[in-house]
Amino acid sequence: MPGIILMCDPCVAAIPVRECGERLRDVRYSRLLVDRSRQDAEGAFAHVREGVLERLQRAQSALPDGVRLLLVEGYRPPVLQEQYFERYVAWLRAANPQWSGTQVHRAASRFVAPPEIAPHTAGAAVDITLADANGHELDLGTGTNATPEESDGACYMDAKNISAKARYHRRILAHALAGAGLVNYETEWWHWSYGDRYWAVKTGSPTALYGPCSLPAQQGYP
Repeated sequence: MPGIILMCDPCVAAIPVRECGERLRDVRYSRLLVDRSRQDAEGAFAHVREGVLERLQRAQSALPDGVRLLLVEGYRPPVLQEQYFERYVAWLRAANPQWSGTQVHRAASRFVAPPEIAPHTAGAAVDITLADANGHELDLGTGTNATPEESDGACYMDAKNISAKARYHRRILAHALAGAGLVNYETEWWHWSYGDRYWAVKTGSPTALYGPCSLPAQQGYP
């Protein structure tokens, strides 16, 4: 993984958070497409910070005619983030008994961010893909949330083992989201964020705007 800064890198955890106080907004009240088949009971998955939603809407307007952003997951409660991380760590440890704890932790962070710095728990990150005008997902090489192991590394943004069409769609996605100010986690083509510690590292910001937050008691906003 030469040149890729992983979530577990000390430089990410070293970024201080200067919480700006923006609330979580429900994307289902916007004009963005949402993959409702994956929703949780509370609808946490459909929430993002106000600044993130504004940038997603800006990115949507930059897409070609007939192409839409499709949100798969935004905010993730800390307890769920910890469950995902520990589950993947356990799988990696069982599959690679010769690895040290450090190796396992580093490998796990390619796919699930360590809970203490995870952008999803701050409402700062989205797992997102592209769809056509009818809401059908476009081919981006792998499904969202494909692990490095099951995809043979095709989940990496710059993977070579994907079709020309998938690579073209990834360029469209990247152009729109990066143009709106979000940054990509290069081991996951679908993971983009704004305002979190990883975003700060990638953009040179001295502080992050968003830290871990909680879903509001009253959900949904007009």
